[in-house]
Amino acid sequence: MTNEPQPASGAYDATQITVLEGIEAVRKRPAMYIGDTGERGVHHCVYEVVDNSIDEALAGHCSRIQVIIHADGSIAINDDGRGIPVDMHATEGKPAVEVVLTTLHAGGKFDNSSYKVSGGLHGVGVSCVNALSEWLEVEVRRDGTVYHQRYERGAPKTGLERIGKTRESGTQITFKPDEQIFGATTFQWDILTSRLRELAFLNRGVCIVLEDEGQGRRESFQYEGGIREFVEHLNRSKQAVHPEVICFEQMRDDIQVEIAMQYSDAFTENIYSFANNINTIEGGTHMSGFRSALTRTINQYARANKLLKDNQDALSGEDVREGLTAVISAKIPDPQFEGQTKTKLGNGEVQGIVESVLNENLSTFFEEHPNVARAVIQKALTASRARQAARKARDLTRRKGALDSGSLPGKLADCSCRDASKTELYIVEGDSAGGSAKQGRDREFQAILPVRGKVINVEKARLDKVLSNEEIRTMITAIGTGIGEDEFNIDSARYHRIVIMTDADVDGAHIRTLLLTFFYRQMPELVERGYIYIAQPPLYKIKRRKHEQYIESEEQLTRVLLELGIEEQVFEAVDSGPRLAGDELRDFLMLLSHFERQADQVRAKGIPFEEYLRHCDPESGAFPQYRVEIDRGEEGLEYRYAFDETSLRTLREEAERELGGELEIELKGGPRALNDRPVLRWTEVFSAPRLSELAVRLKEAGFEVGRLCPGEQPVGHLYDQEDCIPVDSLFGLLESLRREGRKGLTIQRYKGLGEMNPQQLWDTTMDPGRRKMTRVMLEDAVKADEMFSILMGDDVEPRRAFIEANALNVQNLDI
Repeated sequence: MTNEPQPASGAYDATQITVLEGIEAVRKRPAMYIGDTGERGVHHCVYEVVDNSIDEALAGHCSRIQVIIHADGSIAINDDGRGIPVDMHATEGKPAVEVVLTTLHAGGKFDNSSYKVSGGLHGVGVSCVNALSEWLEVEVRRDGTVYHQRYERGAPKTGLERIGKTRESGTQITFKPDEQIFGATTFQWDILTSRLRELAFLNRGVCIVLEDEGQGRRESFQYEGGIREFVEHLNRSKQAVHPEVICFEQMRDDIQVEIAMQYSDAFTENIYSFANNINTIEGGTHMSGFRSALTRTINQYARANKLLKDNQDALSGEDVREGLTAVISAKIPDPQFEGQTKTKLGNGEVQGIVESVLNENLSTFFEEHPNVARAVIQKALTASRARQAARKARDLTRRKGALDSGSLPGKLADCSCRDASKTELYIVEGDSAGGSAKQGRDREFQAILPVRGKVINVEKARLDKVLSNEEIRTMITAIGTGIGEDEFNIDSARYHRIVIMTDADVDGAHIRTLLLTFFYRQMPELVERGYIYIAQPPLYKIKRRKHEQYIESEEQLTRVLLELGIEEQVFEAVDSGPRLAGDELRDFLMLLSHFERQADQVRAKGIPFEEYLRHCDPESGAFPQYRVEIDRGEEGLEYRYAFDETSLRTLREEAERELGGELEIELKGGPRALNDRPVLRWTEVFSAPRLSELAVRLKEAGFEVGRLCPGEQPVGHLYDQEDCIPVDSLFGLLESLRREGRKGLTIQRYKGLGEMNPQQLWDTTMDPGRRKMTRVMLEDAVKADEMFSILMGDDVEPRRAFIEANALNVQNLDI
């Protein structure tokens, strides 16, 4: 508020007050409801829908959840629960499912009659997803009937319609994130895998299936052991201190607490907390209760059993958590979260309950298993001694730094700017590349720190050993944040971009991995804040005649080869068709490459593309949206195609008249229906709208879609200065010109940064106007911890298994 008068041109009165209602408010300020509009927000939409299915499982009505990523960028979440109610709502005057999907703060979770425990409590989850989707379709299977309704940007496009009979129950919600809202609308397999695996661990017995139709990938998660198996999964690449996972579960004051924990030989802690299946990444009262009770219980046992002498200091929380992997799951009837994204639990009563549950059960476990208790306390005592040694090493490092020339290492070529938000530190492999980088850099904001050899693997060493490594100490001093739980201060960072720049060979990859391990294990907040980057020097330099170009990826190389393939090439269609060369031919090939990708998506759904192509409408270019399968039992299968929902319903009605009875609708990929009557299944082709757009463009270019695949006659001829080559199809034309692009081409593979002079290094890797860098982000803490343990830990077998599983994916192997 201000008392200064407003200028006349900026009048502020009642007309400036805007009232946003319901869905409109969500579209105007989406970040208020889903956290952000980037990649995280897109996936949060999926979690909102999946959480509803999980709530059905918690209520005992759902055992299987399917999540399917479709080729057009949409995603479907299907469960076998009770199905959203479809009867008319008493006060809203429309079906309950429509109320749920279009009205904020509407749902079945505001009292405990339908759901005793629930992750979705605010009633804004699925309605927000609807509001932020380009389109959303809901299919409800309930009381023997299948219902369907479509929405576009939150508004109903059709009414709720009965589309058939079924013996199944459940809900399927399919939606496509709105590109007007989200910056990125692509669903990431790894991110979804992590969350769905978590949910399967936290809800023992529930089967969750994830499929990606475009990539042909499928993974199923089902764990009868619950969070005990979760801890075993987290520790499978580590050496356990005690073989049995400590696990207990207790209900107290209507709050269910589950805790599973196991110590390993690692030097870091991995504790994950959940409240009503929500990953509370910022912790909360349940995490506070766990930490305080763990420290107190272990110290009490150690004192009582003379494992800790009377004159010794008590073990700190940091000591007792070293090497601990734990999962805390609380199920609370009325949880209080901070915001809709639910990253921190606020219920004060939960802390005391978790403390008492852990104290009682862990004390009993230690009394019954004294060998485990002694092993745990011995590890904590070793950690305590290492912590004291690390403190002395830090003190020594600081004293030495103060006595030397200033406090910055001599090998650091610092920048002149002192605004940390504008500066960047390049950690460069070797003195040779460091020399080129120092000469090529912009001294105003770019600092260079060369590192020699390979730094210590911090995955296998405690902090006191880490601090004995000269290269590590140099980096710590240059970055300026300090190190260790007690001293690290992110606000003291001297650079907000720390760029790892290593050679594009095996040694460079190893050094990069060692540095990333150091930052993730010892300075994790640098990673969490997004301060760590990886430079992307070019992989290739290609040369053909006078053409010379730097290539940064395999994908770019493929694209360039296609462009080079059309040089001095002319494509002439048969029967007085178009004649294409130069830019026209390049644009036409790009159109064909789009067609090729969509054709692969159709094949991934088990539909032969040539067959599908024959059902395209030659006049409009429209492709069928559905491939319908009529299962007549012993008479076999019949396939038909439908262009939209109306023609799908018409097709079903016609088939029922032909067969003289109702067809039972069966969910594709779901449990099989009983075979006492014919069954109707359909596969929705989510590539159809995109294919239809491409077909129109292809027709404008002078070709029918039928010429994409080989036919009886060639589609045209490819001419250059010497040859005339018949082309059997448009896809064949694409492949021929890819091969042509490699002729006469010299490809130089860059491996060492030292191979570039300072100007080349600046032009390709350091110039902010042209360079490309990869920002290191922490999307999945469980996956990251597992990967560092596998690749950098002591246990050889998990690393061997990883190498065997990924050997065929290796590219550019140096041997």
